[in-house]
Order: sequence, then C-alpha cells, then structure tokens
Amino acid sequence: MGYRYLLKIAYEGTHFAGWQVQPNQLTVQGELERLLAEMTAVESVRLEASGRTDTGVHARAQMAHVDLSKAIDPVYFRRGLNAQLPGDIRVVRIQRVSDSFHARFDAQSKEYRYFIYNGLIVPPPLRHYRLQEGRRLDETRMQRAANQLIGTHDFASFASKRCGEDEDTVRTLTQLNITRRGAEVMVQARANGFLYKMVRSLTGFLMEVGMGRVEPAVTQSILEKQQRTAQVRTAQPQGLFLWNVSY
Repeated sequence: MGYRYLLKIAYEGTHFAGWQVQPNQLTVQGELERLLAEMTAVESVRLEASGRTDTGVHARAQMAHVDLSKAIDPVYFRRGLNAQLPGDIRVVRIQRVSDSFHARFDAQSKEYRYFIYNGLIVPPPLRHYRLQEGRRLDETRMQRAANQLIGTHDFASFASKRCGEDEDTVRTLTQLNITRRGAEVMVQARANGFLYKMVRSLTGFLMEVGMGRVEPAVTQSILEKQQRTAQVRTAQPQGLFLWNVSY
C-alpha cells in the first residue's frame, strides 16, 4: 500500500536550470527527489508537479505529489526537508491526498505573476526578481490589449516553437491584469493552463504595446494569425513567478 502526499513548494529559480530533472544540471525537482529518497531510504522517488518552470523562473506555490511506501508525519517531515534543502528551496506544506489525486491533471487553474521594474536603476535586492525596463510603459494601453486576450482562444501566436504541431494550443485565459505601483508594473495571468513560455510571450507583447511600438488594436489580428510574429517577444525569465495553483 502506498501513501500519496501533496507538497506546496516555493523556490528562487535564479541558480536552477528550471524545475524538471535534467542530466548534469541543478534542478529543483532533482534536489527534492534526491533528498526525499534519502529520507525515506529508497533508491528513487518521483515527484509529479503541476507543471514545469524554466531556468531563472521562480515559484511561490509550485504543487507536486509524491508516492511513499510508508506514512509520514507531514509537519516533522517538512521540518526535516527544509533543514537539509538549500536556502533557495522551501517546502511550505505537506498534506495527505487520495491515491487518485494528480497534481497536474487535477489542477483547475494556474496563476502567474510577472514583475517589471519600470525605471532606470533596479534596486540591487530586486535584481533577480524583476525585469528592468527604463522606457516608460503605458499600463492603460497594455490593459486595452490585455482585455482582448481574455477568454477562450487559440494562443498559438503566444507559444514557443517548442510546442509540437499537433499540440492543442487552445486555452481559457480568465484574468490578464496590468497594475502599477510606483515603478513596479505587474502582469497577472490566470488560465486553465499555459503553453510553453506563454506568460513570458504575453508579457513581451504587452510591453511592446506599453512602449508604443505596437497598437492595442492589432491584438485580435495577432491572435487570429495563430503563428508567431516579431511583434510577440519573449520576456526574460527573472520577473516570472508561479503564484498559485487551484484545485
């Protein structure tokens, strides 16, 4: 008999080659699986996450489930994990879930937040967590374009080339909000799922709109083309956070 547990994980992605295990690379999944195997005295452990994050991307609430052969005390086990994990990974919560639960397939929605420092000098403590853009961004223009992206659409124009030709690129975007507080501009995106680099592509496009290089009115035609154009740029990874996963 096995025991399935759900882990809520926060991490700073700066020094990791993303979430997913890769040969000869330092990854968040790799660090967690190695330690889980050591603590449960088994040869290997497999974490199934809600989704992958790329090199340099951070997470406030990555969710992943794991099957263990023995029951654990979630509070003490979490304490033991955090005592041995590097400081840029923390297990926030562990809870027992049913054997049929799946961290990826049972997710109803995900929320990402992308943070832009819209000023000439990024405060040093924020340098790994903000994309710096010195040219003024017009958040009103950005929101006008964002409003046209909300809803169920084929987002092939905002997907990376890594997406396969047969991959379903239709997603339902329920929120795409742009807010400003001083020099801080935040893009908040919530959907039933995201394509590879979709949030960074949405952000890159909205920044082009905010700088006046692209008119908000062309948003619909870009969507309808269903293919990548030069107007859709991919923003750098350091401003992106996996913020929440809802079940």
